[in-house]
Amino acid sequence: MIIGTNSRSNDLVVNPCKAKALSNMRTKATDEKSQLEPPKILTLEQALEFIDSSELLEVTPQNLRLRKKSLSEAERRRSGKEEVSA
Repeated sequence: MIIGTNSRSNDLVVNPCKAKALSNMRTKATDEKSQLEPPKILTLEQALEFIDSSELLEVTPQNLRLRKKSLSEAERRRSGKEEVSA
């Protein structure tokens, strides 16, 4: 699922559900809990303008969802290399 936007042309692979590793190391800087911004509610027209060629728009009666065509990061890398060599 697409969870944010990036100013660069490449995609960042992130896992927002993965917990931060806890350790006994103390630092001067306090660890601030990172908060995700609430999702932007897009209309059908806005979502169609927003998607890239490597993304899909899932339309259901209740929701509009943006997602990648290939869900696996390895598959996206492989297809990207095939496009460059072709």
